Amino acid sequence: MKKLAYSILFLSVLGNAQIQETSKANPKDVATIDAIITAVYDVISGPAGEKRDWGRMRSLFIPEAVLMPSGQNPKTKEVGYRYWSLDDYIDTAGNNLEKDGFFEVEIARKVEQYGTIAHVFSTYESRRKQEDEKPFARGINSIQLLKGKDRWYIVSIFWMGESPEYPIPESYLGDD
Repeated sequence: MKKLAYSILFLSVLGNAQIQETSKANPKDVATIDAIITAVYDVISGPAGEKRDWGRMRSLFIPEAVLMPSGQNPKTKEVGYRYWSLDDYIDTAGNNLEKDGFFEVEIARKVEQYGTIAHVFSTYESRRKQEDEKPFARGINSIQLLKGKDRWYIVSIFWMGESPEYPIPESYLGDD
């Protein structure tokens, strides 16, 4: 009986939950998983000296979104991470993206979806200039998504760059 009462309480609270949008999204950016992933790569990419559209970036995410780079310290071998809100990311990483130039492109994707949630492993390559022959970095973005009434939202992005100790597995470099 207690389980039933808790379930009803949980569902009633959840039924009243709504996402408070901070910026109006372009419906084309958030209509599908493909569209929102394409939009996030597009908004962070651009040449040195070009301002990014951070309003567009904010429109892709829930207000409480988390962005977390992770990796292994080459000297100590300790694994660590940073925890950024969307504004932390824009204030910290955003300045470098605009100053140095940054083009990140998706080279492979794996999607798992259940109901209103989805997880995307998005393998990327990063370049300073679009025409650079070789990327200066590669890695995998682990992107969690939420399907709202009429659009997708990014809940979090947790990523790790490729390293000699952790090369990207073949299974994440192409379609299976």
